[in-house]
Amino acid sequence: MIAIGMSTSCVFPLGVEQAFRLARLAGFDGIEVMVTSDAVTRDAAALRALSERYELPILAIHAPVLLLTPFVWGRDPAVKLQRSAELAATLGAPSVVVHPPFRWQSGYATDFERIVRRTAADAGVEIAVENMFPWKVAGRQLTAYAPSPDPLDLDVDAMTLDFSHASLAGRDSLEIAMAMGDRLRHLHLCDGRGSVEDGTVFDEHLLPGRGTQPVAETLDWLASTDWSGSVVAEVKPATSTSDAKRLAQLIETVAFAKHHLGQKHATREPLLTGAAPRFGRRRRDEFDVEARSTGDAR
Repeated sequence: MIAIGMSTSCVFPLGVEQAFRLARLAGFDGIEVMVTSDAVTRDAAALRALSERYELPILAIHAPVLLLTPFVWGRDPAVKLQRSAELAATLGAPSVVVHPPFRWQSGYATDFERIVRRTAADAGVEIAVENMFPWKVAGRQLTAYAPSPDPLDLDVDAMTLDFSHASLAGRDSLEIAMAMGDRLRHLHLCDGRGSVEDGTVFDEHLLPGRGTQPVAETLDWLASTDWSGSVVAEVKPATSTSDAKRLAQLIETVAFAKHHLGQKHATREPLLTGAAPRFGRRRRDEFDVEARSTGDAR
């Protein structure tokens, strides 16, 4: 059965434990950990404890390749990828998600395909290269990624498809998925409305079904092909969203995926509070109370 997970980035700026708790309440099957400056995202023992406590396996590690993580695990992007793969292997996560190199990472970009293949072989995990998008500033298109923002242009064995990134690139996600074929191993579940050609600047990561990408059709097609990869929600609720509304949006997201993949969806009961390790800044019972208030956590 196709596993449907949730990225820890879905609850930003909340902590990692809150991500596990909300993913459990919403009915996701697992977690993708976005490696950031938060030490918990790089701590195998802490992540394993959270995985066991919330009964959610870690499906993937997202390497720290964002502009906001320049110093996480040093400055060398090859080392960042290696550390991500080692963390995934330690936690039993089958996949690492990585973006194509930035243009200014010239040495890494030149050797990227070999680095990806070697790192995957050394760690025994899949390195799934994610589709990105062109940048446009003041009406001028910039070459931000090298050798290409599109993994279909690269000699790599595994790929990640992100619907919001496809939208920004002005591409059809179903066509991309079909072109990736057996190399499509990971899906970032979200949606988008605009492209850089339309003047859209920001990566939207809308809830699936709220944009214009063929998200439902792509999930339907994958279900019909006996696809064996993972689907991971990477949606972006507004930071001002209340916790109860955030949970409702996550429930909507996983229910959408389950429906189109032909699976049954069920939310889960909150865990009983007790003497367990704490990995966040908020009180342990806050989300339990909020979840009950939605009437959806059972």
